[in-house]
Amino acid sequence: MIDAVCVECGSYLDRDETTCRACGADNTTAGGDDSVVELDDVVLDRLGEWSLVKHEIISKYASTYTTILSKQRFARRIVYIDGFAGAGVAIDGETGEYVPGSAVRALEIQPEFDEYHFIELDDRKRSLLRRLTENNPRVTVHRGDCHRVLVEDVLPRCLYEDYSRGLCLLDPYGLTVDYSLLQRIGAMKSVEIFFNFMVVSANRNVLWTDPARVSRSRWPLLTKAWGDESWRTDLYERQADLLGGRERKISNERVVEKYRDRLRMAGFKYVPKPIPMRNSHNATVYYLFFASPNRTGAEIVDDIFRTYS
Repeated sequence: MIDAVCVECGSYLDRDETTCRACGADNTTAGGDDSVVELDDVVLDRLGEWSLVKHEIISKYASTYTTILSKQRFARRIVYIDGFAGAGVAIDGETGEYVPGSAVRALEIQPEFDEYHFIELDDRKRSLLRRLTENNPRVTVHRGDCHRVLVEDVLPRCLYEDYSRGLCLLDPYGLTVDYSLLQRIGAMKSVEIFFNFMVVSANRNVLWTDPARVSRSRWPLLTKAWGDESWRTDLYERQADLLGGRERKISNERVVEKYRDRLRMAGFKYVPKPIPMRNSHNATVYYLFFASPNRTGAEIVDDIFRTYS
């Protein structure tokens, strides 16, 4: 058994250690004590440097967001949403130590949100996250698919006409966020999103240089993420050659600009230029988008993005 956090003070333990460096408590498991968080069966995310940068960006904006809205008399409810919340604890890819995951980091933001909604499909990760957050009455950990839970249970907590506002993180694995969900959120005019567009996943699965080599069975993956099959003409162009010309994929930078247009079409009036998240080899892993119905929010995020560019 590996313990993630100290049962006495809640600090993260060093990997494979049971004595808390912060308070000195012994966290050795005894007799099936259910207060100990077990990680034996949980596959934790490994966070690269780009993930840590992403968390910093989101935390900086979220703090400004709650600071501004908490001073507005109309704001009845301020909601934070993480659609792919994970386990609440992750592993630093460089040091191998346990570090807070995105959901737990959100709880450290000041001023606080009124509600936190964490959605996780994986049973083991969700159980661990629920254990880590069970003492916070503002937190609800939801079981199920992000799309269904958002539409049925969470987005109704952020209705414009209820004077509620929301900030939503969509950090998926691959192309798993349907465009229809983004349209649903965009139409609300009360929710801002940070969204990771996995251009690498798109290139690997569908957006091959030569479209003739891509099986039609792969098309629906990008069609759901793009919203329709217009990607087949938006993301390819004919290039002249000795055989009369052939279609070739446009550059990643142009793909991203096209997707920026798609977010505007989904109902988000303001979409700053996204920031590429790069690994240690300077290769782009994904692009972090921000989309909002609010000019002020977009200007603040644009400034934050620039400091990391």
